[in-house]
Amino acid sequence: MAVIALPAHKIPVADYVSGIANGDRALLARAITLVESSNPDHGRLAQQVLQELLPKTGKAVRLGITGVPGVGKSTTIDQLGMNLLAEGHQVAVLAIDPTSKRSGGSILGDKTRMNSLAQEKNAFIRPSPSSGTLGGVTRRTRETMALVEAAGFDVVIVETVGVGQSEVAVADMVDFFLVLLLSGGGDDLQGIKKGIIELADMIAINKADGDNIKRAESAAAEYKNALQIFTPHGATWFPPVLTVSGRDNRGLKELWAKVLEHREKMTATGEFAARRQSQAVSWMRDMLEDRLMGALRAHPRVAAELPNIEASVRDGTLLPTLAVDRIMTMMGI
Repeated sequence: MAVIALPAHKIPVADYVSGIANGDRALLARAITLVESSNPDHGRLAQQVLQELLPKTGKAVRLGITGVPGVGKSTTIDQLGMNLLAEGHQVAVLAIDPTSKRSGGSILGDKTRMNSLAQEKNAFIRPSPSSGTLGGVTRRTRETMALVEAAGFDVVIVETVGVGQSEVAVADMVDFFLVLLLSGGGDDLQGIKKGIIELADMIAINKADGDNIKRAESAAAEYKNALQIFTPHGATWFPPVLTVSGRDNRGLKELWAKVLEHREKMTATGEFAARRQSQAVSWMRDMLEDRLMGALRAHPRVAAELPNIEASVRDGTLLPTLAVDRIMTMMGI
């Protein structure tokens, strides 16, 4: 029986490793499915595969892109990806898809909104549900990033939904964090999350096309002035502000040049290596927290008592800190 005909959790680790290392898209997709699974056995298998592939990871350019819905992220990524393919790169796009806390469903529509890239053999697009948690974003995306790097993709673009705190998580796992904005003057400045702007390695005013070019240039000037009040990342790099048009493929060549310039400067000072090392430790800590919470929920006594403890906290008869102490005692900690 062909390996690919087997269920994902029945495929041997060695077959996953050799297949992914040789660029087998079907096995790559199967491995990502294991990463996204909530089944503990699938998770353990995924970790074995990742450990074996670890030496083949870490060589790609990791680019995070965020922006509010409607800013044109998918159009921009689609065109930027096509430009990079034309230069000989292999591009993977990991689109973090919001999961509804109410229904548990996710949209997973990013692949259909990147029509050009979706048809290219040297591109790989993977919408990934966030499962409604920051931890879901962190664990699944980091591990998926490692898998696509091992498969030979030398540019990995992580697209966030542009809402909530997923941007903070993504900024801590990429080399370069791009914030896409729209023109609109001072009102936009007031609406920006200060924390997100402080994370940005570059700001790009999108949809600078047609009658909107002058407005985009005016907005870029305002954002440049606004950046002066924020604490810079360091002496090596100050975030530039560009105007671009994903629709018209305007400014994207300059955008990519800035990404490479940033990498070159940060590598020369040792900050690039330090950032990657710090990200690896953050990954470990996030995984540790994730595993500890999983162990807590799986503990028989805690599982039995937790509904009652939560009810006591909810009705105000038990202090939350004492509730935590009680749970920790049950776990022997």
